[in-house]
Amino acid sequence: NDSQLASVFCFGFLTPNGAWFICRDFHFHSHFNVSTVINISATPNVFIAMDTPPTTENTLATEGIDLTKHPSGIVPMLQNIVSTSNLGCALDLKVIATHARNAEYNPKRFAAVIMRIRDPKTTALVFSSGKLVCTGAKSEDESKLAARKYARIVQKLGFAAKFTEFKVQNIVASCDVKFAIRLEGLAFAHTHYASYEPELFPGLIYRMVQPKVVLLIFVSGKVVLTGAKVRDEIYEAFENIYPVLNEFRKA
Repeated sequence: NDSQLASVFCFGFLTPNGAWFICRDFHFHSHFNVSTVINISATPNVFIAMDTPPTTENTLATEGIDLTKHPSGIVPMLQNIVSTSNLGCALDLKVIATHARNAEYNPKRFAAVIMRIRDPKTTALVFSSGKLVCTGAKSEDESKLAARKYARIVQKLGFAAKFTEFKVQNIVASCDVKFAIRLEGLAFAHTHYASYEPELFPGLIYRMVQPKVVLLIFVSGKVVLTGAKVRDEIYEAFENIYPVLNEFRKA
């Protein structure tokens, strides 16, 4: 569904027996280490599995960090950018899948061509309407460059494609505060924003109102932030939550 481009790429749900994921790319279920599972939207229990585990070397060393912008001394690292763009013309997906490299198309399973490029290492969903979803980039500029490359590939196949309406739909970042957190106490003190059900999922889900960002907080001190459309929202959300995490720091 073109109206749900940012969430159609991969979805899943959690059960006591593990995390199940259904993706166009791959169909599998696994007891994932939670550090490899990233929330892609503000919708509860909607996840995207990344190709590689998130890097948590946000580093507590404050060298080179602007402490006016990052008072905590921690800068969350961007792990995934989901963007959309419009090629401005109808596309014959069979032609694209047949002539383009690293492309696959199975209309019985999913109504889009899946394309991949190595630099930047990304995956794109190309729809017959001309809509394109790009995921896997580590920065906004990388995502835009990748989307332009996909548009150029389609142009070279003879379509009157143009690169228009580029928009970042979701930014995922992660960091490590390097101390353990009392999730039960945090959930009790912030009942309006926090949801914690350790029998279903080991992390606390914190839905921040301003900025509108969802945080997954783990007892180990690892934090995943998602739902932002600009990176400053990620930074603001983390600086907002950091004093709360400190308050519920394990002795």
